[in-house]
Amino acid sequence: MATIRDVASEAGVSVATVSRVLNGKGYVNENTRKAVEAAIRKLAYKPNEVARSLYHHQSKLIGLVVPDITNPFFPEIARGVEDFFQEEGYHVMIGNSDESREKEVNYIEAFSQHNVMGIISTSSDDISQWAGLDIPVVLLDRIQDDFPSVCADQEAGGKLAAQILLERGSHNITLMRGPHHLRTAQERFLAALTELGRSSASFQVLNTAFSYHHALETAKQLFDCYPDTDGIIAANDMVAAAVLREALARGKKIPDELQIIGFDDIPISQLVYPALSTIHQPAYEMGMEAAKLLLECMHQQTNLKKKIKLPIAFKDRETTRKVGG
Repeated sequence: MATIRDVASEAGVSVATVSRVLNGKGYVNENTRKAVEAAIRKLAYKPNEVARSLYHHQSKLIGLVVPDITNPFFPEIARGVEDFFQEEGYHVMIGNSDESREKEVNYIEAFSQHNVMGIISTSSDDISQWAGLDIPVVLLDRIQDDFPSVCADQEAGGKLAAQILLERGSHNITLMRGPHHLRTAQERFLAALTELGRSSASFQVLNTAFSYHHALETAKQLFDCYPDTDGIIAANDMVAAAVLREALARGKKIPDELQIIGFDDIPISQLVYPALSTIHQPAYEMGMEAAKLLLECMHQQTNLKKKIKLPIAFKDRETTRKVGG
C-alpha cells in the first residue's frame, strides 16, 4: 500500500505539503495541489484514518451498542444507523453487550480509544456510564430525560394490543411484562395494564426477559400456572414466538382458543406458523432517525435533550381472530 511519503516523492513535494492537501488546511499552490492529487490517484493512496484521528482527535467513526445481536429487531435498527452514516462518509463500529453493563462499559472504553465522534446505544437505561463522556450520545429504543432519544410510541402500542384482544373476544388475558429496568418495556406494559384494568376481563401478569431461550421457560410456566388463558400480550416477538411454540405443543387451537399479540414485528413473525399478529415498531426508520439526531448533536445543531417518538401500527396476521369472526 502506498504511503504519504510515496505520494510526496511522486509529486516532488514534501510530506507536509501532501498533508495540507489531504486536510484542506494551509496554503498550497494550485499547480502543486493538482500534482499531489494526481499522485494520490496514480498510487491509489488511502489515508490512514486511525492515524489521522489520533492526530486530529477526531475520526469518521461512530459507536453503536446493541443488547442482543441475536434478536432480529436490533440488526434492523443497526442497518438504519449504518445506511445513514455510510452516506455521510462515516463508519459504524458495533458492540453487542449481551445486556451486560460490564460489557457495555468495555465497549464504551474501546470506542473512546478509537476516537469515535458519537455513540448510539440501544442497550441499558443506566446513564451513569455516559455521564463522563465528552462526545454526544443518543439513546435508541431507550428513554432517559437527560439524553436525546429515539423510540416508538410504547404507550400507544401497549394500549392497542390490549384493545385488540378485548375487542376480539379474549376474557382471560396474560400480560407478559418485559425487563423492569427498561423504561420502554414498562411504558407499554403499564399502558396495556391500564386498558385491561378498565375492562371486565380477568387478567394476570407474568414477568419475562426478552431472550428466546428464557422465554421458552416462561412459556411453560405460563401454561402451567394459567391453563385457561385465552389471550396473551407478549413482551416482544421473541417471547411471543416461544409462547406460540409451547401453545401448539399443548394442543391449543390458535386463534380460536388462544390469541397472541407480539411486539416489534421482526421478520420471523411472518415466518412462524401461524403467522404472528404483532405491534409494528419501525426499526429501520428508528435507526435512521437516531443517526440523523446524532449527526445534529455532533454539529451542535439541535437541542441535546431532543426526544423523537415514531408511530406504531398493528399487523393483523393469524394469531388473532378476525374482526366480527
